[in-house]
Amino acid sequence: MTNQIQMANDRINNRIYDLEERTARVGEDLIEFAKKLEKNSINNPLISQVVRSGTSMGANYMEADCADSKKDFIYKISLCKKESKETCHWLRMIAKANPECLNQCRKLWQESHELTLIFSKIILSSKSK
Repeated sequence: MTNQIQMANDRINNRIYDLEERTARVGEDLIEFAKKLEKNSINNPLISQVVRSGTSMGANYMEADCADSKKDFIYKISLCKKESKETCHWLRMIAKANPECLNQCRKLWQESHELTLIFSKIILSSKSK
């Protein structure tokens, strides 16, 4: 039991620092959220957009992690930042179209916003070196 608790704590703690896992997790969470939304003429394009931007964060982060140069790294992290900001926008639109999903949208928006701040800090730190 103690080992299970420690493993759970490690996963929680690692989530804060492991951006590869964190960006993958937000993409997965957005996919699961999108599956639950009603399919209609308003939601369909919003769902498509939020899934694209939300899953692109992780893909771009993976590319940044393998960047060939500092310039390439900054460019790819900048794409992560753009996608996380875009995800926040689409979640706002989904919340407007689906008020019953406001709390879920807020949680996903918060995670996307935190990632935006993290990517912004990485960009600033990388440029100042």
